[in-house]
Amino acid sequence: MASAAPFPNVYTRRLVADTAAKGCDICYKPSTTVLITPDKLDFFYVCPVHLQDANFASPVVDQAAIDAKKKKELDDEVERVKKEYEERQKRKKEKQKEQATERDSKNDDKDKEKEEEDGKDDGKKDSKKEDPPVKDNASKSDGPATPAAGEEPRVFALRPSFYNARVDKKRQIETNKRNRERLMDPNFFPAVPKGKPV
Repeated sequence: MASAAPFPNVYTRRLVADTAAKGCDICYKPSTTVLITPDKLDFFYVCPVHLQDANFASPVVDQAAIDAKKKKELDDEVERVKKEYEERQKRKKEKQKEQATERDSKNDDKDKEKEEEDGKDDGKKDSKKEDPPVKDNASKSDGPATPAAGEEPRVFALRPSFYNARVDKKRQIETNKRNRERLMDPNFFPAVPKGKPV
């Protein structure tokens, strides 16, 4: 006699405005977090603390979405590194052209010695300029990893006991609604006898 559940055990976490907060179904404290099924047949207010409780609900992990997000981040990182490399190569070529023109214009040995000293200084400056982007790379790679670890899951599956309680509550509401409709129907009660009693 077991019938199929009226809604799946998949709930999405949504937030409502502070003015629309209602009591949590577990602890009755005001809460702005709502768990709702995808087909919107069932919803209830719950505190965010309860969502972290493994005995209440467990997060549903969408592996495909996680893989797609990682791939996108990796592609962005590769593209950024390529751009940085191209910029460095362009600067290096420009510097070589400048040095070549300076060497052509100056024929003195003293000038060449100065250029070598300048080249050493420029090399030191270049190494200093190249160091900060490396630091930026480290900070940028740390940036996306931190929010990913701190992100709260959005989709949950309730534990069987809580899910069965939600299904029973939904069925009870439907039964009560049917009973009220029957009581409002004038043909529900028997008609008063019109003939003489025998």
